[in-house]
Amino acid sequence: MSRGPLKRWRERGSQTIAVSLPFPDIMEVALALLSLSPDELRALEWSFADRKRLLDHFLQSGKEAQTLDRDKLDQALLRLRLPLRDVHRLKRFARRHLPKAASNATVIERLSRVLEATSPDKPSWNKTVDT
Repeated sequence: MSRGPLKRWRERGSQTIAVSLPFPDIMEVALALLSLSPDELRALEWSFADRKRLLDHFLQSGKEAQTLDRDKLDQALLRLRLPLRDVHRLKRFARRHLPKAASNATVIERLSRVLEATSPDKPSWNKTVDT
């Protein structure tokens, strides 16, 4: 028996949020996600699959970055398309663990500002938030 489209939609996190961040910020957050130990994952109440799914979203933006000119890559805004449940996980990560791992405080501020702007109170099927 196959799962219906509504059930699949709920399982992957329902609503999709598009978040635009500069390429260096995306790389900084991805490296911080990779540096999480199993104990830190447990403290966030994440599984390895949760982290892998988040990193897959970051990988998709990296594929988009390959099409850009290297000289303009530092200024390029790349779009992450995240299910709402992963946005909530990323918010928790940005508050608890990113300050320990990030080398630049502005990365934390930009990510937190963009993620806070993705309030689920605003009715929209496909939100887009830019830095």
